[in-house]
Amino acid sequence: MAKKKNSKAENFEKTLFKAADKLRKNMDAAEYKHIVLGLIFLKYISDSFEALHQRLIEGKGEYKGADPEDADEYRAENVFFVPQTARWSYLHSRAKLPSIGKDVDDAMTAIEKENQTLKGILPKVYARPNLDKTSLGGLIDLVGNIALGDEAAKAKDILGRVYEYFLGEFANAEGKKGGQFYTPKSIVGLMVGMIEPYKGRVFDPCCGSGGMFIMSEKFVESHQGKVNDISIYGQESNQTTYRLCRMNLAIRQIDGSQVKWNNEGSFLNDAHKDLKADFILANPPFNDSDWSGELVQKDARWKYGVPPASNANYAWLQHMIYHLSPKGIMACVLANGSLSSQTNNEGEIRNQLIENDLVDCIIGLPKQLFYNTGIPACIWFISRKRTGNHERKRSGEILFIDSGEIGFMRDRTHREFADEDIAKIADTYHNWRTKNGEYEDLKGFCKSATPEEIKKHNCVLTPGRYVGVKEEEDDGIPFEEKMKKLTAELAGQMEEERKLNKEIRQQLSKVGFEVSNG
Repeated sequence: MAKKKNSKAENFEKTLFKAADKLRKNMDAAEYKHIVLGLIFLKYISDSFEALHQRLIEGKGEYKGADPEDADEYRAENVFFVPQTARWSYLHSRAKLPSIGKDVDDAMTAIEKENQTLKGILPKVYARPNLDKTSLGGLIDLVGNIALGDEAAKAKDILGRVYEYFLGEFANAEGKKGGQFYTPKSIVGLMVGMIEPYKGRVFDPCCGSGGMFIMSEKFVESHQGKVNDISIYGQESNQTTYRLCRMNLAIRQIDGSQVKWNNEGSFLNDAHKDLKADFILANPPFNDSDWSGELVQKDARWKYGVPPASNANYAWLQHMIYHLSPKGIMACVLANGSLSSQTNNEGEIRNQLIENDLVDCIIGLPKQLFYNTGIPACIWFISRKRTGNHERKRSGEILFIDSGEIGFMRDRTHREFADEDIAKIADTYHNWRTKNGEYEDLKGFCKSATPEEIKKHNCVLTPGRYVGVKEEEDDGIPFEEKMKKLTAELAGQMEEERKLNKEIRQQLSKVGFEVSNG
């Protein structure tokens, strides 16, 4: 079982979060996260502004004659313009004043006024009475120490990591509610590592705080690709979560203009009706019974069957398939029930997806990976690339992977995948997909199943039915030798127990107790 080692960076983020959490006092984590994350965002855009501001003041080279207070100079370099009273140095100097809450709210309003892409995004929660202003001042001091060093890129990277780490920790603190805005990093990493979004349109129709987009950009960067080669599209129905997403993207300088919010959601008000995405990544709500399915019974998206109004699982799958390009691939996290349910037309829809050769891979996930539910989950991989496309033709095959025994316990209640766990699963999938790949079925872990095998299981797609139970490793010692050794060990243990009992009786006899030899 793999274990993840903590780096110095992770220890820094953990220490920082503990310090910030101490200042929370009696405030709920759900409320407090907006205060902390808003300040981290403010620090980020202020640092980026100050770095360019200093170059404009120096006026060397291409900046000769530039006006350091001209907002257009900053827009030209994709940097947010920060007015004087919203700059971190100004707010930091006022951190101990009783008016600091109003000062920060005013700063957020001023930034939105100067930067239209942030309009309606930033939190204005700092003047509220239940926020202790001494604690707020302490938090400003704490966040002020995040950016270590003078390089803007270094500051951006540190602040981005801190923001991402804090999102995860707040999701953990909120439990069920936290899962509504945050998908654990190791699950996102696995999904991105599997579908490899190098180039094209990336879509998440229930994007939460934007983790799928962040990880896609990181994937491109880590493989020496061009980040501008991918464009992101998203939708979110929870406005508070949408704001977190837009800040999360902005702190990474990712264009979030095609990430949309409306309170009706993707089913009733599809914000990207004509989009055909090359990559789709999503973690929709599990078994959602309140998706207004009765209002969209006759819809072009339900090509493979009308999903039940009582459960949105197959509505999500078909919504995403509808938005998939002719060569697209998608990864969607769903509850395990989606693999086996035969009620309310779900079994028939699943049969149609199999018959139409759309299901590429199913991964069964271990328990305790999610913050918001203990329900066993899986990842569906749907692909329109199964007839070749520079890889082998794999029509009529589905790869099943059972990762139930993989990962490590981060704490007493949460499991994570280590990097090597993600690599093991992703490499298995890529080897299976590749021409002349080195894929082999491994009992208890993976199995490439044919339509005939799947039909024998009534089109139930639970990986355990196909991969079987993991075989115990053979250590090469003959059975007779093992029994002889175990018998000798048992005899030795019984002799030790006899000697110990004899010694106890002798000691008790010395102090006047009569002890039976029975």
